Amino acid sequence: MRSDRDHVSRRVVLAEDGVLLREGLTGLLHRFGHEVVAAVGDGDALQQAVVEHSPDIVITDVRMPPGYTDEGLRAALDVRRRRPGLAVLVLSQYVEQTYAAKLLEAGGAGVGYLLKDRIGDIEEFAAAVAQVAAGRAVVDPEVVRQLIRRGRRSAPLERLSPREREVLALIAQGRSNSAIAEALAVSEAAVTKHIGNLFIKLDLPPADTDHRRVLAVLAYLRN
Repeated sequence: MRSDRDHVSRRVVLAEDGVLLREGLTGLLHRFGHEVVAAVGDGDALQQAVVEHSPDIVITDVRMPPGYTDEGLRAALDVRRRRPGLAVLVLSQYVEQTYAAKLLEAGGAGVGYLLKDRIGDIEEFAAAVAQVAAGRAVVDPEVVRQLIRRGRRSAPLERLSPREREVLALIAQGRSNSAIAEALAVSEAAVTKHIGNLFIKLDLPPADTDHRRVLAVLAYLRN
């Protein structure tokens, strides 16, 4: 379930070196009411656009010119260090656990790691943009599925019950407590209890709730 703040228009800086995909994403974002204030093709231009336009969210590919390794991710991390409140959604062609971990380890709210295949589901992509822009952490469901398989063999995740793993998987997808309750057909009170238990089992000290949710997702990535 999305809150009202998810529906507001956002100022977007888009970084994607593929011209066709960049144009397609620009049109899609406009369709959902967002303003693409800059659409660029490399990491340096991304950083310059953020300084010039002060966007609400950056959407960037991981691999950018000139090296096509992690230039887009590094540029996003650089601008996020300078503007800690800036939401960042990173797009990747493949499941790259290290990149997702780097993004979440940077700290703060409003981060996302999404596979490019997910863009094909327009509503799902739009929801991810809205959730990240609203300050949540969103990790692609396919990344979550792979991490769950690995996590079952890794401490401290093996401390979690099957239901707590389900809850954590939905947290990683950016779901709110009410949305998790609806997905699992349980009460919000039960979800709150499960989340409290998994915070304890993952050795996450009391802190801002949203921050602990990010740290809980990061526990998957670290394992």
